Amino acid sequence: MRQIVECVPNFSEGRDTTIINQIAESIQSVPTVKLLNLEPDKDYNRCVITFVGDPDGVEEAAFRATRTASQLIDMTKHKGEHPRLGATDVVPFIPVSGVTMEDCVKIANKYGKRVAEELNIPVYLYEEAARVPERKNLASIRKGEYEGLSEKLQDPDWKPDYGESKFNPKSGATVTGARFFLIAYNVNLTTNNKDLAHEIALRIRESGRTVKDASGQTKKIPGTLKAVKAMGVLLERFDIAQVSINLTNYNITPPHVAFEEVRKEARTLGINVTGSEIVGLVPKEALIMAGKYYTDQNIQNIKEEQYIARAIEALGLSQLERFDPRKKIIEFMI
Repeated sequence: MRQIVECVPNFSEGRDTTIINQIAESIQSVPTVKLLNLEPDKDYNRCVITFVGDPDGVEEAAFRATRTASQLIDMTKHKGEHPRLGATDVVPFIPVSGVTMEDCVKIANKYGKRVAEELNIPVYLYEEAARVPERKNLASIRKGEYEGLSEKLQDPDWKPDYGESKFNPKSGATVTGARFFLIAYNVNLTTNNKDLAHEIALRIRESGRTVKDASGQTKKIPGTLKAVKAMGVLLERFDIAQVSINLTNYNITPPHVAFEEVRKEARTLGINVTGSEIVGLVPKEALIMAGKYYTDQNIQNIKEEQYIARAIEALGLSQLERFDPRKKIIEFMI
C-alpha cells in the first residue's frame, strides 16, 4: 500500500498573496509532495494549506514552508481574528494510507527538532505527539497567544519540547503533532454580534464553560457536543458573525450534527443560521453522512454524488463562496 501522509499547516498570513504564494512554492519544491488546497482568510489573517505525500517528503515540505514563513512573516505586526502562537502556527501530520498514527508522531518529532535547531523557533508537541497531558489540547498551548508567549516561555512548566525557552519576536512559536482528520467548519449567523456567536460556541463545545456558583466555587459546565472545539468570530468581509468550529472526530460529531445544534441554540437567542463553510478539505464520508440525513429515506437508489449535492445545499456550503466538491473533498484531490 502506498504511504500517504497529509499535512495541514496554518500560517499567520491571509492577506499578502505574495507571501502566501512563496510559502506554497516552497511546499511544491518537494517532488514527492502534492499541494491540494490553499485557503487564505483576510479576516482571520490566516492561511490553511493542505498537501499530501510520502512521510519524508511531507516532513521536508513542512520544514521548507516553515523556513519561508519565518523569513517573510513578522509576528510583531500581525493582527487577526483567529488565535495564533506564531508565524507557522500549527503543523499537524495526519495518516491517510500505509502509515500509522505512531509514524506521524515520529514525523512531527523530526520536524519539530529541525525547526528548533535550524530556525531557532520554540516548538511544542500536541495531540497524539504530546509528552504531557496538559499539551494534548492545542487551545491550552495557545492560551495567551503570541502576545503572552514571552512570559509563557519563562514558566518552567511551559518549556518547549524542542528549542530553548527564548522568545523569537519575529516568528513566535510553532505547535506540531499528529492527529485524526480535523474538519474546520464555520456556521454563519443572521447577526454580526460576535458575542452571540461565542455564546453559542460555549454552549456546544465539549469543554463548555467555567462558572462560579453561589459559594464562589468554580465549576465546569460541559457543552452539548463531543469532539468539538468552538468560538465566536466576526467575519468583517460579509459583516456576519460565525461560530467557528473544529470537528476533531467527525465520526463522533459530523458537520450536519454541529450545524443543527448551532441552529437550535441560535433560535433561543432570537437569531438563525444562514449557511456554513468548510475551511480546507473534507472527507467524502462526512458529506455523504450529511446528505443521507437531509434526504427522504423513502427515496431509493440514490447515488453518492446526489448525497453530496444534498449536503452542500442543506448546509449552505456555497453561501459565501462556491463549494466545488472536486476541489474540497480530499478523496477527489489525491
